[in-house]
Amino acid sequence: MKKLFLLLVASFSLSASADQPNIVLIMADDMGWGQTGYYDHPVLKTPNLDAMAAIGLRFDRFYAGASNCSPTRATVLTGRSNDRTGVFNHGYPLRLQEKTVAQALKGAGYATGHFGKWHLNGLRGPGVPVLGDDTHSPGAFGFETWLTVTNFFDLDPIMSRNGEFEEFKGDSSEVVVAEALKFIGQQAKAKKPSLSVIWYGTPHSPFRALEEDAAHFPDLNKDSKNQYGELVAMDRSIGTMRKGLRDLGIEKDTLVWFCSDNGGLPKITPETVGGLRGFKNSVYEGGIRVPAIIEWPGQVKPQITKFPGSTLDIFPTLADVVGLDSKKVMPHVIDGISLKPNFTEEIAKRDKPIPIRHDNRGALIDNHLKVVTQDIEKGEFEMFDLEAEHSEKTDVSEKFPEDKKRLMAAYQKWTESAEESIAGKDYESGEVDSNQPPRIFWTEIEGYKPYFDEFENRPEYQSSIKKAKAPPVTRKKK
Repeated sequence: MKKLFLLLVASFSLSASADQPNIVLIMADDMGWGQTGYYDHPVLKTPNLDAMAAIGLRFDRFYAGASNCSPTRATVLTGRSNDRTGVFNHGYPLRLQEKTVAQALKGAGYATGHFGKWHLNGLRGPGVPVLGDDTHSPGAFGFETWLTVTNFFDLDPIMSRNGEFEEFKGDSSEVVVAEALKFIGQQAKAKKPSLSVIWYGTPHSPFRALEEDAAHFPDLNKDSKNQYGELVAMDRSIGTMRKGLRDLGIEKDTLVWFCSDNGGLPKITPETVGGLRGFKNSVYEGGIRVPAIIEWPGQVKPQITKFPGSTLDIFPTLADVVGLDSKKVMPHVIDGISLKPNFTEEIAKRDKPIPIRHDNRGALIDNHLKVVTQDIEKGEFEMFDLEAEHSEKTDVSEKFPEDKKRLMAAYQKWTESAEESIAGKDYESGEVDSNQPPRIFWTEIEGYKPYFDEFENRPEYQSSIKKAKAPPVTRKKK
């Protein structure tokens, strides 16, 4: 009888685990809000994103947690504003005291994998394979399997598979999707749910597309041609992912969430932000509003929503979907909300504003109203009505003085809370651990120096290594 009971328990556990959806989080690097076919881009076609949007939940107002890469990645993993986590700007490391979505899902029985750009370990410069002894690798934050580089990466990348370097051929987006699909397939065969985080290096500079992809844009200048060529390959890789899930027979058991890490880039033509104001590194819409789609056949109702969502919402949403105890898996102050109710109906109003705080610039988005400051310390704000005009040309402060006063007060209260987090007050110890690595270039790390001669032959590393090898400049005494 006891043996039969144990078999029944084991059978129930397997069934419960199988009912948990596979999760695939895909994020582009520097893709602007306007760079999709479904927004009628004048030259770029994105048939696979368009197909995903047609049967999924398409957000017309989705916000990156910050206006450049590392900070937004921190918001994805934690559900917290980047400043709370210590990731103040690109290249800052994520604190080991933070609790991540990968750790939460791993604890719930998920296999967890990271594929692509990391940029949360304190290293700057073009992406290199993450060292096996890196204290802030994806493995330190809950990813059991990782094929990763420190930062942006392009054609024929060298990547790190759990610390072992491997060289690949082809477009970087297609490389990481192929590897992620192998991982997903292995877990599906083992009847284990999986979390796959795919962070592209596309379309970040330097722009290096396959010739056949760049050839779609013969009338564009070199950088624009290659940037849009990279997006062609990225879209193709999304098609590969969607087909791969169908071939495995798990597309209805898989939630796929696509977005970008910040707004588009300037100096690319046609322009990247779809008529919004500003670009990457701006807290105007062009710097933080990004394309976003959630696809989960049978669970997400096909719709286009104007509800404002954010990368801050990813962890809270997934915790809700999987049925995790939010207080246990997200014990610190959380800035995001669950978007699960949006899966099946149009929600009219967001009850919790979206805070942005990045490089002393800030914004607070409260449904159709938004306040913006270029200097948090000065506290001077503009206000825009995004429903009336998403291009942010008209400051409506005088039209809605009471709303502006309310939002400025709310932002002030929020930023005071963020300061508490920055100081470590919401950690169990009440302070920030002293084990943070410095924010430096990878060429300064001893572990990479044995690879200098090999890496120097690669175009993405040449200038960095040349600079590192150069003798120090000594000034002559007058």
